[in-house]
Amino acid sequence: MVIPGEQPFQARTGEPGLVPELACRILIVDDDAALRHSLPHVLARAGRQFRECDTVAGAIAMLESEHFDLVLLDYRLPDATGLVVLDWLAEHQREEAVIMISGEDALDAAIGALRRGADDYVRKPYHVAQLQRAVESALHKAALERANRAMSQRLRTSERLHRYLVESSPDLIFTLDAEGRFSYINPRVKPLLGYERNTLMRRPFTTLVMPEDVDRIAALLYSPGDAPPGESFNVELRLRRNRDELIDGTPECITVSLTGIPMPGREDGRKIVGLYGVARDISERKRAEEIISFQAYHDQLTRLPNRVLFKDRLELAIAQAQRRTGALAVMFIDVDRFKLVNDTFGHAEGDVLLRGIASRLGATLRRGDTLARLGGDEFTVLLPDITSPEDAEVIARKILDTLTSPFPLNHGDYRATVSIGISLFPRDGDTAEDLTRHADIAMYQVKRSGKNAFRFFDTELNSHYRERIVLENDLRSALQRGEFELYYQPQVSLAQRRVVGMEALLRWKHPGLGLVSPATFIPVAEEMGLIGDISHWVLEQACSQLARWRAAGHDELRMSLNLSPHDFDSQDVVAMVTDCVNRYSLPPSLLELEITESMMMQDAAGVAAKVRQLREAGLSVAIDDFGTGYSALAYLQKFPVSTLKIDRSFVRDLEGPSTNPIISAITGIARGFGLQLIAEGVERTEQAETLRTLGCDIMQGFLYARPAPASQATLWLYEPPTAALH
Repeated sequence: MVIPGEQPFQARTGEPGLVPELACRILIVDDDAALRHSLPHVLARAGRQFRECDTVAGAIAMLESEHFDLVLLDYRLPDATGLVVLDWLAEHQREEAVIMISGEDALDAAIGALRRGADDYVRKPYHVAQLQRAVESALHKAALERANRAMSQRLRTSERLHRYLVESSPDLIFTLDAEGRFSYINPRVKPLLGYERNTLMRRPFTTLVMPEDVDRIAALLYSPGDAPPGESFNVELRLRRNRDELIDGTPECITVSLTGIPMPGREDGRKIVGLYGVARDISERKRAEEIISFQAYHDQLTRLPNRVLFKDRLELAIAQAQRRTGALAVMFIDVDRFKLVNDTFGHAEGDVLLRGIASRLGATLRRGDTLARLGGDEFTVLLPDITSPEDAEVIARKILDTLTSPFPLNHGDYRATVSIGISLFPRDGDTAEDLTRHADIAMYQVKRSGKNAFRFFDTELNSHYRERIVLENDLRSALQRGEFELYYQPQVSLAQRRVVGMEALLRWKHPGLGLVSPATFIPVAEEMGLIGDISHWVLEQACSQLARWRAAGHDELRMSLNLSPHDFDSQDVVAMVTDCVNRYSLPPSLLELEITESMMMQDAAGVAAKVRQLREAGLSVAIDDFGTGYSALAYLQKFPVSTLKIDRSFVRDLEGPSTNPIISAITGIARGFGLQLIAEGVERTEQAETLRTLGCDIMQGFLYARPAPASQATLWLYEPPTAALH
């Protein structure tokens, strides 16, 4: 639009008219080289030119010598934050539009950027379309503002042109008389609020103000006519829309930033005769701040309070309980076997399940309770104002009950269970950290005891937890400190009256606790992810010792050692074993790896493939504790094993051939499949005789020898244990 009698505004493109320009220059400031190189391709449009740099100093240096239309600014840069660039632009009254791009979760970062003049704030990771929309919006807004500024400069000297500027302003501009009534209002009131401006003339400004804000603004607007003029003011308030013009989904009010300037009289300039006001719509900015604030304190998946907000509410509840000498409870809830859902059905289905669980948990709570999601499959609950532990127990039972019905997923119904730990204030702690940690400890005890239950925290659990932490810390450095040692227990052949094999058994010589049993530390090592390194050490030591015994002339001696089920989760377990055997020049058949029957049944396909590769490489594979699962027979056709080991639980109760059908069955299975048979846990001569009668020749147990270091085991190779000679 061109004002009559005036020359048309020339845009930078050289085309006449007040239109947004096509050509624009964009500065990309980011320390991620890949991002700097990809953004020009993503944002490419006709007429756009891109420059880039990776530091705050570099950005300011370029801004000092060049002007840009838009700056895409990373929040976190190597030499400072992007806020420094915003401050520099403000200090030098620059006109570049700025979009802050950041991975920061902190609320202050986003609000600080917006308040320092950023036009938009895009959080990483973002969708390309989201960034493109933000850039288009910022460039469009900047073009309009440039046109507005250009018009302002040209119209400043002309009252007529000034009125044009006011009436075409994107802001609501008005004047009030001494009684606070409209004496002028620009046409912007119609698109902003839906009112015709002639209907508002001579009506009080408070007609447009939401009731909650009237008292706050009245003192600023209504000043006695004989009062001296005051200073200008700026205030945020809400203006109501015309209800007759509202459509579905339109907010009933907008938030504006109102700048008011008192107008003194012309005679002596000491009396206020009215007010000049400019109201800028900041609803979008306020909504953006509210969204950022919500995201900072809530979980995006479930919309529940997050860890930060839960901690704040818990600390407040503790302070209130201390003043009233009241009580409260904290629950730590973990979804059982949730990883199975993600691994089996995918993360999208896992998210659906988490939202469903959150909904059911919330339905069991009282008004005033807080349910939060800490992350993953972990939830916490704050129960303020309880009178006894039974109150928390009632809610825990409700939670377990509400999860009994299945959740409908795309792949079928799924029944979820949870483990719940409960801590009480003041009995179990007086800080948010202690109460949450103690509830967590109680929850883990439920996990170890079978899941799908609840438990209150007690001091014994804390003691056990502290011992566990100490054990974990010591276990991490046990390998480096050389605290592990292999003991060996002989496997004797009654027919040959000599030691035909050695089982390598791991022992931990703890500097303070002495010898620690594998039953104590192996499960801990598996949970911590250390079992792979430990198994590799055991394999190395066992192969090294077998090589030394072979060098001493014991060419037919077999070495047996256990591998953890977690070792078979590794893709390179076969290569690890075969490489070690080759390095020590051992016949593969003399190394026997023991796997458990339960491991066969849990992952028949995956484990069977690795067992098959080990057997193809010539190694022996034994099933340890055979018979305890009572269902391993079908798996023997899938697993090409070489040896069965009869579990000590069957040997312990051995009294005679007629009373042991399980052992008779196992010996028959071994003969049928052509497998070697070893009995472990032999402690009495009668047991050995019965086993010999049933067809088992190779035995292992305290009757022959207890596990001992390599030096003692070497002696057994020259002088077999006495029981083996009878």
